[in-house]
Amino acid sequence: MKDQHNRSRRRFLQLMALGVAGGISGLAVPRVTQAGTGSFITKPIPSTHERLPVIGLGSSRTFNVGNDPLGLDNVAEVMRHFFNAGGRLIDSSPMYGSSQPAIGYGLKKLGKTKTVFSADKVWTWDHDAGPAQMEQSRRYWQVDAFDLMQVHNLVAWEQHLKTLARMKQQGKIRYVGITTSHGRRHEEMEHIMKTEPLDFVQFSYNILDREAEARLLPLAAERGIAVIVNRPFQRGDLIEELKHKPLPEWAKTIDCKNWPQFLLKFVASHPAVTCVIPATTQIEHVKENMAAGFSPMPDGAMRARMIDYVEKIL
Repeated sequence: MKDQHNRSRRRFLQLMALGVAGGISGLAVPRVTQAGTGSFITKPIPSTHERLPVIGLGSSRTFNVGNDPLGLDNVAEVMRHFFNAGGRLIDSSPMYGSSQPAIGYGLKKLGKTKTVFSADKVWTWDHDAGPAQMEQSRRYWQVDAFDLMQVHNLVAWEQHLKTLARMKQQGKIRYVGITTSHGRRHEEMEHIMKTEPLDFVQFSYNILDREAEARLLPLAAERGIAVIVNRPFQRGDLIEELKHKPLPEWAKTIDCKNWPQFLLKFVASHPAVTCVIPATTQIEHVKENMAAGFSPMPDGAMRARMIDYVEKIL
């Protein structure tokens, strides 16, 4: 483990020396699907080097459709277009209402229970209830086992991480992670990242909320931890604020046709970010979002230009 961390640290320092810590790097080697002007980008999970597409799919609020047949079929169609565009990682939680069974419905309908990269969470203060909750989540998803299990919002994290370590050793999950959102509890997350053997962390990051750049993103690169980013649109507020603002002409140079792609490319191009998980209920929106996963991506200078432009017009 120490050697792995030393290698990851050397890699991060090399990126810093090249001046790409704020932009895209060799971590984002274009692969998978050819379309348009570039390739669909995947990035490696540091602990195994398995590659994931940089655009994933969140489910908070958007997939909470209950037993409504039209709602369930719409979730399945959103997922269909997500998979067809090259997506793999879908993220959910027991906190998200009926999102888990809706995902399971879609996976079964599409025949994707074996190919999805399933990311879920344990969310209970009663750590003894964690295994039963995770098993219920697995049944909702209709998968054999979760790829990634995360401690949601650091709830009872010390006890749950012990459980997840055992489950990983037993082959019941493949990866272990922790999450937070809204920019909360960064100091506690930093402590856990420094002291626990994590495969993934998940937190909020977007073009305006960049607190994670100070410690969490560099630390993830240094420690060899994959990063999933939530709230790239501030739950839609950013798009609402920007929708009547002009997209800069120079956005064409990174193949951005709209604000969602502009915002997603900013997040996905950070070298420490592995995957960003926008959530949507609309097929056209998932198509737009997935198009942001294609090269070219902004470099460090372009990222700075993007920040400056957005901050000036808002």
